[in-house]
Amino acid sequence: MIQIKNLNIYHKKDLRPLVSDLSITINDGDRAAIIGEEGNGKSTLLKLLYDPALVEDYAEYTGEIQKTHTVCGYLPQELPPEDREKDIYTFLSEEPAFLETDYRELASMAGRLGLSVDLLYSDTQMGQLSGGEKIKIQLTRIMTMRPDLFLLDEPSNDIDIETLEWLEHFINSCPFPVLYISHDETLLEHTANMILHMEQLKRKTESQCTVFRTGYREYVEQRRKNLDRQTRLAQEEKAAYEKQQEKFRKIHDKVEYQQAVITRQNPSGGRLLKKKMHAVKSMERRFERQAENMTQRPDEEESIFFRFAQGEGIPAGKWVIDYELSSLSVGNRELARNIRLQVKGPEKLCIIGKNGAGKTTLLRLIADQLLARTDIRAAYMPQNYEELLDMDSTPVEYLSRTWEQQRPDLPPSSPQEATSGNRMPRCLTKEEFTRIRTYLGSMKYTVQEMDHSIRDLSGGQRAKLLLLRMSMEHRNVLLLDEPTRNFSPLSGPVIRELLRDFPGAVISVSHDRKYIREVCDRVLELQADGLIPVGDSSARMSESAL
Repeated sequence: MIQIKNLNIYHKKDLRPLVSDLSITINDGDRAAIIGEEGNGKSTLLKLLYDPALVEDYAEYTGEIQKTHTVCGYLPQELPPEDREKDIYTFLSEEPAFLETDYRELASMAGRLGLSVDLLYSDTQMGQLSGGEKIKIQLTRIMTMRPDLFLLDEPSNDIDIETLEWLEHFINSCPFPVLYISHDETLLEHTANMILHMEQLKRKTESQCTVFRTGYREYVEQRRKNLDRQTRLAQEEKAAYEKQQEKFRKIHDKVEYQQAVITRQNPSGGRLLKKKMHAVKSMERRFERQAENMTQRPDEEESIFFRFAQGEGIPAGKWVIDYELSSLSVGNRELARNIRLQVKGPEKLCIIGKNGAGKTTLLRLIADQLLARTDIRAAYMPQNYEELLDMDSTPVEYLSRTWEQQRPDLPPSSPQEATSGNRMPRCLTKEEFTRIRTYLGSMKYTVQEMDHSIRDLSGGQRAKLLLLRMSMEHRNVLLLDEPTRNFSPLSGPVIRELLRDFPGAVISVSHDRKYIREVCDRVLELQADGLIPVGDSSARMSESAL
């Protein structure tokens, strides 16, 4: 059991409240999902519950946290840098329970996760594994500990669909408390029986935590009904109040006018009007008290507002790529062979497959070819955002450099620059900086977050930067490795809609079942014998096809 009483968490750098007065009890059998927008403090809360030392550098808290468990299994959102350098066996062996676990039991655990038991004894570095393989190795280590409390930060990130189904079964059948963060709406719908919704309201100056003991789909429906009901009631009460005020103003103005024109020769009439005005003032005070008790429009955290810049798109008859690869290998290991990929026009294609099948490697090879082309404008979002982002710059600085590169109309700063053709970086105008900040504001960055280093931002906030850059560069072919993995359930539908309506081509790798069903025209599975079509290629994927 976890019991939290009056918990408050503050971000030290900008004094922003992440959690305000949270009280919640999580018992055996509770499958509590933490949801909320990127950067709202979900991972911070989970780290704090596991070990307060993990957040002491950037956050402080007050309140009580009581845990009655004996062993806690914690899965971080990202593998710590020091662990990426370790080989798999060393990483696992640092947990004594792994060494004490029988080989047959390890083989059973690995099998359920779709791993070879031999991989657990491998000298392959953790950093060389695919994203899904890293998650599976960490889950194996946690399972050997036999925890009676699970704290899981994005356990569904990067794992294949088969393992997602295993994870759903594991969460649903676990007799102990499971507190987990997820942006996977399908996983939430299939597993959660308790919702903790963390929101940042009023330009992230106030924190609101809502706890519902219900499933995710029921929570979303009930929340929407409650918000609609409160909004409608607030509108009705406001309309009635305004009518009441209009009548009151007429009475007040009439009495005030009569007082102004009454003569001194009518003292009794003056006294009567004075009494009337006293009654009018009493009525005004009563109305003011009523206004204070009126139903207010509900505070609700808004989703991001974003659209790709309108470009020329891709003509329906244009071949985006006709790609052939006889062998796909990593090191000395052949992953697949006889690969053929053809994409024509503004098609939305998704590549699926088991973890370690080589999807990310294949997409990177495709990206290398398309980024070199001049007849299309391709952009690549890797699974690891650090490949493209300068982690020490701020979001404003990062987008400013992108803006500068898109301004060939700026005059040269010197005769040498004019003759050489090499453009030098320069300061943007105040209007251009304002526009960049407006773009970031549409993605729900606060003024303070715009000036934080990218290193301090959440994974979702980093993904937003890459999407903004693609939009500013007017790209018409997008290569996306797990594009929805770090977006909240609130932002997920927006991201899916804008990618579905994107006028260019999208070639993606994903395990997000809603993304595949709602966005993709065609799905291919990467297997040892190449790319194999999945389901009906003429229609978006149904759940049964996956």
